[in-house]
Amino acid sequence: MLRQLHLKYKALSLIQFCKIIGEPMTKKVLIVGGVAGGASTAARLRRLEETTEIVMLEKGPFVSFANCGLPYYVGKVIKEKETLEVMKPGDFRTKFNIDVRTNSEVLSINREKKQVMIKNHKTQEEYPLDYDNLVLSPGAECLRPNFKGINDVPVFTLRNIPDTLAIEDFITKNNPTTAVVIGGGYVGLEMAENLSFRGIRVSLIELLDQVMPTMDKDMAQFINNEIVLNRIQLILGDGVKSFNKTNSGSKKYIVATQSGKKLETDLIILCIGVRPQTELAKGCDLELTERGYIVVDDNMRTSDPDIYAVGDAIQINNLITHKKTAVPLAGPANRQGRIAADNIAGRDSKYKGALGTAVLQVFSKTAAQTGLTERQLNALEIEYEKIYVHPKNHAGYYPEAQAIAMKLIFDKKDGKILGAQAVGGPGTEKRIDVLSTVIYFGGTVYDLQDLELCYAPPFSCARDCVNMAGFVASNVHSGEVKLCQWNETEELKSNGGIIVDVRPPETFEEGHIEGSINIPLGQLRSRLDELPKDKQICVHCQVGFSSYLAYRILTHNGFNVINLTGGYDTYQISNLPPGGHVGELKPFSGQGC
Repeated sequence: MLRQLHLKYKALSLIQFCKIIGEPMTKKVLIVGGVAGGASTAARLRRLEETTEIVMLEKGPFVSFANCGLPYYVGKVIKEKETLEVMKPGDFRTKFNIDVRTNSEVLSINREKKQVMIKNHKTQEEYPLDYDNLVLSPGAECLRPNFKGINDVPVFTLRNIPDTLAIEDFITKNNPTTAVVIGGGYVGLEMAENLSFRGIRVSLIELLDQVMPTMDKDMAQFINNEIVLNRIQLILGDGVKSFNKTNSGSKKYIVATQSGKKLETDLIILCIGVRPQTELAKGCDLELTERGYIVVDDNMRTSDPDIYAVGDAIQINNLITHKKTAVPLAGPANRQGRIAADNIAGRDSKYKGALGTAVLQVFSKTAAQTGLTERQLNALEIEYEKIYVHPKNHAGYYPEAQAIAMKLIFDKKDGKILGAQAVGGPGTEKRIDVLSTVIYFGGTVYDLQDLELCYAPPFSCARDCVNMAGFVASNVHSGEVKLCQWNETEELKSNGGIIVDVRPPETFEEGHIEGSINIPLGQLRSRLDELPKDKQICVHCQVGFSSYLAYRILTHNGFNVINLTGGYDTYQISNLPPGGHVGELKPFSGQGC
């Protein structure tokens, strides 16, 4: 009766209404969907309000599971499937007094009655349930285009524990020796890696000319290199056309590509992206974007003030551009759930937006990123500058130092950091976390120079990778150094410019930019008369440090000089053809190039 009476006074929240009429308040909050967004909403709300009735409804059998860990169970890195279930329904009941109903699908939402219709998939019973507040955390579903023959062969996707168990069951029963993974994003790369851990020969197909479409191509090339070095067949710039069975009667299948390739395989995994599951929101006329995402404000409220939404299905703000975007990642979903709970409990918490900070392991390499890419900045017509550095992940004299290839993008006008990407050894993600924090607080390249970061030989250098990126970027932003980018060398040569390689002769002979001349750094001062002062000179070394010293020598002697940022390493790997590789990149010694 109290809830029905409140429906007539929609301008007031239930809390305000109950205070006015002097009745005790007991809210009923329904949460549709668990995992990151829904489960975090439920747990936070219980910590804030002990008397609120909380019901969490999950269509599947698992309410809180580690979906980011699913590929690693397939690869047997995670050995026990029980560990994938973060919290069982019984745990929610005993620890949080939350009514968790699994195998319970919400069929529809009646906003006027503030009621949902539920189907219990175990009993097939359908029943209504009232709410005071409703939280939608429906997540996203794997894309499964209607490729020719897709229903004639077993094609697996990976989104939840049942998907994972289906793949594991297929592998156990059929003992496949080959697999085709379609899609080179996060899940596709993780699946390719983990299938290879099982001794399966993997082919990876990606429609774009790079893996990791969230990264710029020049940085994704480092991941391409790692994949090929680990004997995965990489097919780029080619999409799937059809699926077929073989004529031999064996349990083998044919994946045909748009270019005419035909790959015979035992196992097919489809990882080409996700789309928001917003049928419920659409069915009750909540506001959606053109791409189908749920529109929410910074309190996580939808167009209905009594309905909140969190997670992969919502549209949010980009923290840098303040434009609308979608970021289907677990970290943002958890924070959104906390904020939704705060607001249901009467607290005015706001979600500022996301940077898209993410990390991926690809065999021995870590790939991480934050902020905007060049592609995004060009689309937004934002002027920017970029630099590349290749420092070591820890002190060179400490064993097993590895290179980190880092790209830093910053605003041309004020030096504010706009984005960063890095691929390298252990600790790569730590550097991106630092840069994400600096971006969050509106920091510039000059701030990076002054950061005091942890140092001990096993972990870092006295001047950390982040500091080094700040030194280089500050020199560029202040005008102290002028750069040449890896894709500008041909234009420079066609305009009469000269490329000077200051590496040792033996390194030069191993590989160099066509048309460049070799003057080792140690000989440069004695050979200045070999260089013209009426032409632009681009100096480079392996990664950019020795060429910076050469830049200083030439500048002080009146030459028109620019420095190739990132050196030969960036130039070489950025110009790789699809599926090509350069081998293992060596960490910069710090004593020259």
